[in-house]
Amino acid sequence: MTTSGTPTPPNRFTVPGSSGASIPLVAEPAVDRNASMGELVKDVSTQMSTLIRSEIELAKLEVTASVKQGATGGAMFAIAGLTAAFSLFFFWFMVGEILAIWLPRWAAFTIVFVAMLLIAGVFAFIGWRKVKKIKKPEKTIASLEQTASVLKTAATGP
Repeated sequence: MTTSGTPTPPNRFTVPGSSGASIPLVAEPAVDRNASMGELVKDVSTQMSTLIRSEIELAKLEVTASVKQGATGGAMFAIAGLTAAFSLFFFWFMVGEILAIWLPRWAAFTIVFVAMLLIAGVFAFIGWRKVKKIKKPEKTIASLEQTASVLKTAATGP
């Protein structure tokens, strides 16, 4: 995070298209072998707090991108539903009447009905493809797995 108003430079946790992550990453301080137990507990508490906040921030960044993609897919489904429900009644009625000039009336309106269903199907397919592209937060999961393995190793010793 910066306080001068300049954007945060991208890092390995930056989501493409974002202005940079605000994860408070800090360099690991040198280990003081003569530190008291209280100081060590304080350091562990501070580092765990920073780690948890960083994981939460990473999850927010990844989930936000997936939610936007899901909203786009949902909008496509809404368009498909509106097209199927209202079917541009007057336009399609006109097309049916024009086709009825050359075809029997029932055949003309059957063609119009099938065309309306095809348009609804195209929008539903586009929406389905958008929703299918939603990804799980892979970076967050990998980071949490790495953190868990490091903590297990630290707890059991080298």
